[in-house]
Amino acid sequence: VQLQASGGGSVQAGASLRLSCAASGRTSSSPVIGWFRQVPGKDTEFVANINWNGRSTRYADSVKGRFTVSRDNAQNMAYLQMNSLKPEDTAIYYCAAGSLISGVKSTYEYWGQGTQVTVSS
Repeated sequence: VQLQASGGGSVQAGASLRLSCAASGRTSSSPVIGWFRQVPGKDTEFVANINWNGRSTRYADSVKGRFTVSRDNAQNMAYLQMNSLKPEDTAIYYCAAGSLISGVKSTYEYWGQGTQVTVSS
């Protein structure tokens, strides 16, 4: 499975961004998509995940109510809509694919390259 995240950028606090994750390869073997983020020098943080049919989602408390994860299986795409962005959301965002609905990064077998999100106050 190959993943490519895109859509990051630099925005002001309160703005919105939508990240995209394009998947290719044997996506059926790792149907759960997770979003994680990392600030240099800190641990990778779970953000959200979504199961294979999109009916089950989970969010970190820090983004609940502001971020929405979705997917379009016909296009092999997943999305992370980020609203009401805060400076503390600044990080490199990664999408990952796995077979377990989990917030633990080690359960995700495949990772895309990150996309930088910078939120200024």
